[in-house]
This record gives sequence, structure tokens and C-alpha cells, in this order.
Amino acid sequence: MKTNLIPLFLLILVYSISYSQRNNMKNAKQFSSEMQDRIAIKNSVDTFSILADQKETQKQTLLFTEDAIVESNTQGRPGIKLIGRKQIGEAFASFLNRFEVVYHINGQQTIAFNGLTAHAISYCLVTLIGNENGKKMKTTFGVYYNDDFVKKDNQWLISKRVSTFAWQDKSELATN
Repeated sequence: MKTNLIPLFLLILVYSISYSQRNNMKNAKQFSSEMQDRIAIKNSVDTFSILADQKETQKQTLLFTEDAIVESNTQGRPGIKLIGRKQIGEAFASFLNRFEVVYHINGQQTIAFNGLTAHAISYCLVTLIGNENGKKMKTTFGVYYNDDFVKKDNQWLISKRVSTFAWQDKSELATN
């Protein structure tokens, strides 16, 4: 009787190992896919900042869906609301052209996925240098972005961005 159970035990053992390996492969593929998506979203946020620094607003708008919404809040007060790539691009260009230097430094970021959509919170330090009443002024903002992303054609695009300008520091830039 015991000898009849050995093949059954071995069959169950082989099946269990095989099932476990398949699940591990599935988990590894899911993990790899999520990591690729995290990198793509981080790259999108970083590319947005680099294009802002270079004042490449038309390229910047391609990071958004056609019907994207951009809202801003400054120190708790609601600001502008832009709808669509055209309006977003025009507003970004108008704003950035007021400055000689635009400089972003991106920091921490969290991302939560829900299928082909994601929500990210990204922190950024923005420095703007321009002329004001004949003086070179530097304004630094502490900003965080609440972004909703959608994956279309294997690319993560921003469908909604709420930019919160939490604080600012403005001073005359020292000249040497």
C-alpha cells in the first residue's frame, strides 16, 4: 500500500513545483512590466522639466493627452485651468518666455497603478531668473505635481496635472 502512494506523492510534488515556478515567472513578468512603467512615468516627468528648461513647449505638450487638463494652485489659492494641448502649449510658452533661465530639479515621486491608468505625485524645485524693473531677479518655487496618466499606444501620457506651488522665495540675483 505504501509503495502505491510514492508515485502519487511524487506526482503531486512535481505538479506543485511546476505550479510554483509558473507563478514565480508570472510574478516576475508583472514586476518587470510595472518597473518599466514606473521608469516610463518618471522619464515623462523628467522630460517635461528638461523641455521646460529648454523652452521647448511644443515638444512638452506631446507628453499630454489631446484633451489634457492642467490646473495650478499657488499657496492654497486656485489659479489657471488649461484644457487641451493647444491651450497648454500657448500658456506654457507665454509664461516661460518671461524668463532668461528656467531650471527644474525633480525629486521624490510616488506612483499608484490601476490597469492602464496611474496617479503620480512628483516633487520639484523650480528656479526662474528674469529681469524685473531693471533688476535680475531669482524666484524659486517648491512645487509638487499631482498627475493622472493614461497608457496609450504603449506610452504613458499625462491626462491631468494639478501643479501646487507650495512656497516661493524671491530675491535679487547677485551680480559679480
